[in-house]
Amino acid sequence: MDDAMTPDEFHAANGSGDWRVLAEGAQATFRTGSLAASARFVAALAGVDGLEAHRPAIDVRAEGVTIRLLTRADDWYGITQRDLGLARAISSIAAEQGLSADPSRAQSLLLVVGAPSGTAVLPFWRAALGYDPRPDSPDEDLVDPHDRDVSLWFEEMDQARGDGGGALHVGIFVAPEVAEARVAAALAAGGRLVRDDRAPMWWTLADAAGNEADIATTQGRS
Repeated sequence: MDDAMTPDEFHAANGSGDWRVLAEGAQATFRTGSLAASARFVAALAGVDGLEAHRPAIDVRAEGVTIRLLTRADDWYGITQRDLGLARAISSIAAEQGLSADPSRAQSLLLVVGAPSGTAVLPFWRAALGYDPRPDSPDEDLVDPHDRDVSLWFEEMDQARGDGGGALHVGIFVAPEVAEARVAAALAAGGRLVRDDRAPMWWTLADAAGNEADIATTQGRS
């Protein structure tokens, strides 16, 4: 895709300060303080040029509005220049209404399914969840066709469990500036560090029972 952007390029662009690129798209949460204020903000967004043709995911709550921008195509599933333009326009409307963004609240979850062969188990999860293949990686990832629930990533395990089975763990994408604090908090709460050789892209942690979670950012990802 000609106007595709990496997360680092998006974060370095002027006017993107309210937003953080997570696992799937750029996300911003604008604090409002009431459902009425949230509704007024969302109503004002209807007038943004190009928003209807490139609809964002919008979560409306009494405490604020969370918006996610994402471009989906057969050769790209991420951020583009068009998303950056919409992000700037949305932030401008928020500023006009006296609303500020809280990047520390940016977070997205995904489930990572590990198996000796990812392609062998993917059809099961697609059928069980009613999901669709992700357009740019249909043999590796599944996404919610209604854009509501978490996505699934499939990875082949370098070392299978003793019984030859697979594993399931959670990916937790956060803003880069809060990642290390989140890791520290999880370790202080009884977790242990499994590996950090790919930090700051991700730290793999485990709880006392061995269940794993990746604290992840999009720093350094293409």
